[in-house]
Amino acid sequence: MGAAIVTFGECAQAAGRLADALGLPCAEVELRRFPDGESLVRVPPSPPTAILYRSLDDPNAKLVELVLAAAALRENGARRVLLVAPYLAYMRQDMAFRPGEAVSQRVIGQLLAAHFDALLTVDPHLHRIERLDQAVPDIPAISLSAAPVLASALNDAELLVGPDSESRQWVEAIAAPRRLEVLIGEKQRNGDREVAVTIQGIERAAGRSVVLVDDVISSGMTLVAAAQLLKQAGARSIEVVATHCLASREDIARLHAAGISRIRATDSVPGPLGCLPLTQLLAAALEPQLAAIALR
Repeated sequence: MGAAIVTFGECAQAAGRLADALGLPCAEVELRRFPDGESLVRVPPSPPTAILYRSLDDPNAKLVELVLAAAALRENGARRVLLVAPYLAYMRQDMAFRPGEAVSQRVIGQLLAAHFDALLTVDPHLHRIERLDQAVPDIPAISLSAAPVLASALNDAELLVGPDSESRQWVEAIAAPRRLEVLIGEKQRNGDREVAVTIQGIERAAGRSVVLVDDVISSGMTLVAAAQLLKQAGARSIEVVATHCLASREDIARLHAAGISRIRATDSVPGPLGCLPLTQLLAAALEPQLAAIALR
């Protein structure tokens, strides 16, 4: 096929699973960071198609290293470089809310389009646009939904709750196949870690097994506020499933202290909650892309 997966050390396990599913070799980028913060990137010799795998949590250094790796792969034999970024950063800021703000979605989208021939990601945090290719122009930009993966973790859920209006699309997509009841909260944010949540119809949580569903767990404060309301309403149990978990161990401990018995997320971001593999979802999306390349 003339393709291989190339990854960075922190993503080696997830990238290796994807390589096995596709029957491709997997190699690792050599990375050295100098005391002044600069990065030295060294890539292996590349076949004609290189699939560069890296999630963009903690994105600032990683973005620079991705661009360096893409350039090095082309200089070492790759004619096409595809990016698989299960978590894609900088998609939240899609407009300037105050004078002088950079629109990071547009800037980073254009940066990635300039250095990669295609992009594959999962549940990017898009607000006012419908398609990823509106943010990442001129290349195939594919956004996958983790709904099937999250749905497999619901077990005995009786009620799904989205903690805010932004979570509606994920909650409803997961609930539909199982015809589960859904409640959607409203959020008022007073700061990065100060959140007030209301949930209309919360009385329906009494005596029921409730699962909170979200795309991203950042600090977890929205989920804490929602869990406290559900506990007060008499929920029998409260769990969380999410696509991406960026939370620290301290944040996760705070979620458990709020009454959440179990928290599960996909392996999009390396960390303590990467327990729901995206392997088959990513492989199914990549296979037709690789088949089309092989026919050229």
